[in-house]
Amino acid sequence: MNTEYAVGLDIGGTHITAAIIDIVAMKMIDFSLHKESFDSNLPVAEVMTIWEKAIRTSIENSKVEKTTGLAVCMPGPFDYTAGVCWIKGQSKYEHFYGLNVRDLFQNKLNLSADFPILFENDAVCFGKGEVFKDSDNLSKKVMAITIGTGLGACFIDKGISIASGELVPTDGEIYNLPFKDGIAEDYVSARGLLAKYFALSGKKLNNCLELFNLAKAEDQMAMKAFEEMGEDLAEIVMPWLEKFATDTFIIGGKIANASEFFLPIFNKKIKESGSNVTVSVSTDNEIAALLGATSLLYTA
Repeated sequence: MNTEYAVGLDIGGTHITAAIIDIVAMKMIDFSLHKESFDSNLPVAEVMTIWEKAIRTSIENSKVEKTTGLAVCMPGPFDYTAGVCWIKGQSKYEHFYGLNVRDLFQNKLNLSADFPILFENDAVCFGKGEVFKDSDNLSKKVMAITIGTGLGACFIDKGISIASGELVPTDGEIYNLPFKDGIAEDYVSARGLLAKYFALSGKKLNNCLELFNLAKAEDQMAMKAFEEMGEDLAEIVMPWLEKFATDTFIIGGKIANASEFFLPIFNKKIKESGSNVTVSVSTDNEIAALLGATSLLYTA
């Protein structure tokens, strides 16, 4: 079987991760993983320059001479077929609203019109990658979520992403589900965590890393903020764990790295609801997302 290489991109609200993936063996090429942090509310041209740098650095480090596609994990709302960004009012990618990101990539990277550039929801990529990593999950119903700048979700039945029907929320998304005084993402996300801490302490923090470090230092209010998020997360997902008859629930995203502070209360609430779902936290969010993205090129 011939070897084919593709560029996989995991794009979030504050970062881009690029890697070169062997899409036949479904493996990441050594030394190709490259990350850049940035402000996604910068002008489009500046963001595209950062993205180009990440891609070109990854290709250079991989020593791969030819790539046959570009697969992109992208947060929503986004028209993944057309490649058009519809993110608005989420404190990220404000200047990308209504733009065709496929065209932006083609122009920036000087790619031909027939060069495959595919997009998929970042949480779906993550979920597919996690299923791919553990073949046992190919026979199961999996709900995977990502907690970071936003709250992503996907529902996978025997390896196939389910985004419609009565068993899942509209478009397979949970971020916009009505919850308390707003929507789910207002409470389970980076901004939700920082808001919880502010409500408890009256102190404003710059980011969740500061909150994590406070929790590590056993700051009671920081620990309480994470616990409250764990409770909220349980309340948000429990109806869908039941409705989808979920076997496995996987948590990813940057905030999953702080799971020691919210997972115990989450698990407690889930067990109290009578659910027997298996709960796990991803150990390599980004690689899972990149594998899930490039699998689109393999099956295309």
